[in-house]
Amino acid sequence: MSFVTFGEIMLRLTPALHREKLQTTSQFDVNFAGSESNVASSLGVLGNNVSFVTKLPKNAIGDNAIRSLRKYGISTEDIVRGGDRIGTYFIEIGASIRPSSVVYDRKYGAFSEISENEFIWKNIFKGKEYLFVSGITAALSPQCAKELIKCVESAKKHGVKVAFDMNYRRTLWDNHKDAQYIFDQILPNTDILFGNAGVLSDVYEITSDKEDKVEASIDVIAQAKEKFGIEEYIFTVRHHHSASVNKVEGIYVDKNDTFISNAYTVEILDRFGTGDAFAASCLHSLGQGKSAQDVVNFGTAAFALKHTIYGDQHTSTEEEILSVVNGETSGHVKR
Repeated sequence: MSFVTFGEIMLRLTPALHREKLQTTSQFDVNFAGSESNVASSLGVLGNNVSFVTKLPKNAIGDNAIRSLRKYGISTEDIVRGGDRIGTYFIEIGASIRPSSVVYDRKYGAFSEISENEFIWKNIFKGKEYLFVSGITAALSPQCAKELIKCVESAKKHGVKVAFDMNYRRTLWDNHKDAQYIFDQILPNTDILFGNAGVLSDVYEITSDKEDKVEASIDVIAQAKEKFGIEEYIFTVRHHHSASVNKVEGIYVDKNDTFISNAYTVEILDRFGTGDAFAASCLHSLGQGKSAQDVVNFGTAAFALKHTIYGDQHTSTEEEILSVVNGETSGHVKR
């Protein structure tokens, strides 16, 4: 299948000593990541034709970011070069009762300062079947929000299915109403909505009084269906035991039915990029024409596996993900 993703790729800096705090570290591991590029890399690892669209400065750091994309088989021919700097974020990976945290340094990044008509969408969408975007892009600048809306409108015009992950980041918005205003212009062009119950509560104040998290998610999806008119919802469900241990599940609600995945309890090495692994793996399965149950089972297995991999990128193969779907979760050495 042929996919395109659009968004910002950033420089990721994480303390070199795993789980060390940002305020005490003196050395960092360096990588490149971002929601949409994470989805692209996962799709590339799974053997899909995928293009990533962004803007990067024309310097050695921008060159390195592009090199990092190409190693996953991602097409970079639609990347615009310009601007002065790449956005950066610092990650502190939590443990036990200490949560993970993020410090953003992405203002005035090349992507946030994109100009009108830098991306020729009618050319970018030629031969593409799916577009993946997230709400993070809309938070970066007024022009990013305008371009995101233009992007999804153009995708629909050219017969490309739109997958939208709300991905609401509180620290990037002044007010949830600002996000709601932009999302209201994206949702009418959305075919598949990714997210979780929390984002519907944060942005649209859609809530449930059900105590069970799966039942609550199904409840809020039903309310969202009435409000948005979108027929397909693929949501994650996360049960927080601590920063080190979570239980994860997935839900796929289509026009007529609800499908719930297997549940996995995982010890967390790095939880960043896990939702992106879920979205990418669901899209991969959809592109293969799999059943809704197979789609959410495969996506959730990838979601669980990504917690065991350091960095934002999910590098598990289709065979490795399917082994988890098939119940191979003991962690025994394979020889």
